[in-house]
Amino acid sequence: MTTAVAAALTLRGFGVSPGRRVGVVARMPDAPPAPSPEPVAPGSDLGAAAAAVDHAAAQVRDALARAAEAATGEAADILAVTAAMAADPSLADEARRRVLETRVSPARAVWDAAELVAEQLRGLGGMFADRARDVQDVRDRIVAELLGLRAPGVPDPGHPFVLVARDLAPADTARLDPSTVRAIVTAGGGPTAHTAILARSLGIPCVVAVGGALDIVDGETVLVDGSTGEVVRHPSAEAIERASHARPRPTRLEHPGATADGHHVALLANVGDPAGAVAAADAGAEGVGLFRTEFGFLGRTAPPGIAEQVAAYTRVFAAFPGRRVVIRTLDAGADKPLPFVTADDEPNPALGVRGLRTSWSHPQVLDDQLAAIAQAAASSEAEVWVMAPMVATADEADAFVDRCSAHGLAQAGIMVEVPAAALRAGDLLESARFASLGTNDLTQYAMAADRELAGLAQLSTPWQPAVLSLVRLACAGGSARDRPVGVCGEAAADPVLAPVLVGLGVSSLSMTARALPDVGAVLASVTLDECRALAALALAQRTADGARSAVRAGLPVLDELGL
Repeated sequence: MTTAVAAALTLRGFGVSPGRRVGVVARMPDAPPAPSPEPVAPGSDLGAAAAAVDHAAAQVRDALARAAEAATGEAADILAVTAAMAADPSLADEARRRVLETRVSPARAVWDAAELVAEQLRGLGGMFADRARDVQDVRDRIVAELLGLRAPGVPDPGHPFVLVARDLAPADTARLDPSTVRAIVTAGGGPTAHTAILARSLGIPCVVAVGGALDIVDGETVLVDGSTGEVVRHPSAEAIERASHARPRPTRLEHPGATADGHHVALLANVGDPAGAVAAADAGAEGVGLFRTEFGFLGRTAPPGIAEQVAAYTRVFAAFPGRRVVIRTLDAGADKPLPFVTADDEPNPALGVRGLRTSWSHPQVLDDQLAAIAQAAASSEAEVWVMAPMVATADEADAFVDRCSAHGLAQAGIMVEVPAAALRAGDLLESARFASLGTNDLTQYAMAADRELAGLAQLSTPWQPAVLSLVRLACAGGSARDRPVGVCGEAAADPVLAPVLVGLGVSSLSMTARALPDVGAVLASVTLDECRALAALALAQRTADGARSAVRAGLPVLDELGL
């Protein structure tokens, strides 16, 4: 049977970035095979061979660092982390030892050394296990450099295409070009994995954890629906025609967020650096609901000084004069280990010393950051709010508010990422002035499901009724204290989920800037009472799929918007 006459076949995964696109497939090439284990020829200069490892690792590190400097937001953060991994001396040290002691080629030495490091990370489990994929990506790049081959990465067929892959390394995802990549389909990944987050930030429709994705071949035509999670192989001519003539998606929010009856819902942006703040302002964001400050700390062996932090924060605040900017203090730990505040031997870093907990043993890092925020805020016209990540108890909330007050920062709040904080939000918000729900971690902890694992993707969704119940409880706690509760996790970027969150009591939604117009359009189509009815409908369902399907059926505007 030829492709031209093959019957349509629908594969299903998890839609993580909305939009409907059709295109010709280009498969992500598999990783290079393992180099030969044969020893180098007698008389070879082993010293020069060992030095070649250092040179290749440095070349890869510098290339990734340059890419990080040219990128913005999430992409810059991810590339910086990967560059730091390439600079980690443990991999090169082990590879050099193998060259000198076992006489294997530099490429084979790097291959074996990387596998050793990756195996150690997998043995630690949790977030450390997720880094094993990054080690393999760095390995492939160093091996390619040593062998004079093109570095692994996204294919370039010379025309727009649908990218199909087993999974994407963070460094590959961070450099996707939305002008040529029409959609993404992966066999691995989950709703809150790096691929999903970056696809949304780039506006590329994406479906992850697709069963049968690896059966799709180069040159095949597929239709990808990033909203429903469907991938149609051999779509009909009619389906292709409809997708090809879909209305272009708006790229800018033209009006403040509000329901059809005028209930204001602040539509804010998540940003990771000054360039991202400027882009968010240009996209019409009403403010910043999550300013991630890790960009100034990643890839360093010591924290930046106060003056350096002041300069960076001032540039972000300047993009939003007179508007709210919620800045999050350092969220180190778990998948963002930093040598000056986190240990490298935690057995389960996702449940370890991360976020605000790092200040227990390194208080000066937090105090310096609060001092820098205060100085930058004093010279800015922005309305600066400060929040701490990974707050679990009322004692922690009280202590953070006191430390902010000591620096003259009155608007001090907390992130609700731990189920305990959602359950007792009223206690935490007695002192904290506001709360922001980090739905990625809240979902991960509530469902005991690593968000990066494709096999757990069906659990790792904020549509889980249990997660929605936690959101409702957190909002109720905020209402009891007359404190606003927003959402800054990836759930805020889902235009189908947005009215449900508003119906549960959420007062603001912060997301990747690309998602602002879609979310705004859906909210403008429903009244506050209809949002509450949709929230009740979602909570009444037994399953995540049931909740999403029921809400989609109650939002006819989605078809009109191509969502």
